[in-house]
Amino acid sequence: MKIKETFEKNIAILTVSGNMMGGPETAALHDKVKSLIEDGIKNVVIDLKGVKWMNSSGLGVLMSCFGSLTNAGGNLKLASIAEKVQSVLMITKMIQFFENYENAERAVASFEQEQG
Repeated sequence: MKIKETFEKNIAILTVSGNMMGGPETAALHDKVKSLIEDGIKNVVIDLKGVKWMNSSGLGVLMSCFGSLTNAGGNLKLASIAEKVQSVLMITKMIQFFENYENAERAVASFEQEQG
């Protein structure tokens, strides 16, 4: 799993590729989010366009990221969720925790509308 980090204004976009199946690679996503919070970045988009599959460990990491950002007064939004990952989120009812958008640009725009 790889994580690419970009910024648009005060919003971090983490583009993830590979499978989110637990282990140190998946945990690195939460570590990255915690690092962003320490740097004062509290609004994050996780772009999942490169993630083809996610198991319960991957879901757990997304929930951990969501919790950390919420506790810091920020927010997490998901973008570009593949069909298989979307079905996992729906079956587990985790989809209700996350705002999700068809792409990262729309997720970023939704933050700007909230702040505007």
